[in-house]
Amino acid sequence: MPPEPSPFLVALDLLGIFVFAVTGALVAVRKRLDIFGALVLAGVTGLGGGFVRDVLIGATPPAALADWRYLMVPVAGGLVTFLFHPTVGRLERGVNVLDAFGLSLFCVTGALKAVAFGLGPVPAALLGMITGIGGGMLRDVLAGRVPMVFLGHLYATPALAGAAIAVLLDRVGQPQLVVALAGFGVCLVFRLVAMVRDWKAPLPSGPASV
Repeated sequence: MPPEPSPFLVALDLLGIFVFAVTGALVAVRKRLDIFGALVLAGVTGLGGGFVRDVLIGATPPAALADWRYLMVPVAGGLVTFLFHPTVGRLERGVNVLDAFGLSLFCVTGALKAVAFGLGPVPAALLGMITGIGGGMLRDVLAGRVPMVFLGHLYATPALAGAAIAVLLDRVGQPQLVVALAGFGVCLVFRLVAMVRDWKAPLPSGPASV
């Protein structure tokens, strides 16, 4: 019998889903997609990473299909963004900060759920990262864009750092609240500083050889 997630982790998961759903629906609006397209991108962004995680660790059916809240939250986020997109769009910096919050929430919940299913520290940290970045990658592919994580933006690295901190603190027996706050804080600060300072991963130098 797979372990039941704690109410604390479920609350963090749902909050992260809503935040990511807003960013997904905003991409749909900017691509001039209809309301169905906005809801699809909201759902994919909010649920994609967790769906992949659950399938990989054997938590089936995935939480997104077993709990109605996981379906209603991205619908709510998508509708709010679709209906009030002029206001949301003007808050571009705020949306980017929200995205950083969602990334930080997901990397922690993904890593801790992987730990609960018996994975070791390294695969659990990797699954935390996948939970954080997976939905955004699927969103960008569906929207016809190169995923942001491939364009030099430091996005996956903060997620991996936050997930690793959460896993390590959990291994040494720290309380779940401390574990979650530490992993969340490391990822969030790392991502926000990277945004402000425009830190980027190395890109190829010179012209392409092909």
